[in-house]
Amino acid sequence: MITPGHQRSTSTKVDFIESIDSLFLKLELAYHFQFYKVFGTDERLNEGKKLWATSLKNFSSKTILEAIESVIGSQSYLPTLTDILKACSEIEGEDGFPSVEEAYIEARKSYAPREKLNWSHPIVYFAGKKIGWNLLSDKESNQLFFAFKKVYLKFKDHALKGNEFKIEIKEEFEDLTPLNKKLFDELRKKHNI
Repeated sequence: MITPGHQRSTSTKVDFIESIDSLFLKLELAYHFQFYKVFGTDERLNEGKKLWATSLKNFSSKTILEAIESVIGSQSYLPTLTDILKACSEIEGEDGFPSVEEAYIEARKSYAPREKLNWSHPIVYFAGKKIGWNLLSDKESNQLFFAFKKVYLKFKDHALKGNEFKIEIKEEFEDLTPLNKKLFDELRKKHNI
């Protein structure tokens, strides 16, 4: 998966464009009449390719091609862009990481002490920490989700490249100082408690 904001190399761009072209060719061959009903003119086909390419830009060429093969093999009708996005997400989910949506929900439902929770993957914790626990707990918005998604995908990319993420559990400091009874009694008298 390509992390949003990162530039693709020229070869990766070419592979991505070829994967979109291949996706549309496979759709045309598998769903001939339905395909022409939706993408019947050159203008509609070009606009469709632009929309689908923009929507699928976070997935690798390999994932896109696997997704189209999976969808063609399981659906009798022309798939929607949403069907392809879902298939890509499912394929990406086979890598042991929760989906962005699952990670976002997990981070929002978390509670302190977060270091001790049983996270589905440590990058969920680090993405939530980077965004800010208070923000995740208090606010729900598309902007917050997309900010979380950007950070999460960045951490996922690092994890896929071999970086390890380990949550350090902070030892709780136990105050073993005995209560100063004299001070406590003086404060009670002073405040009439």
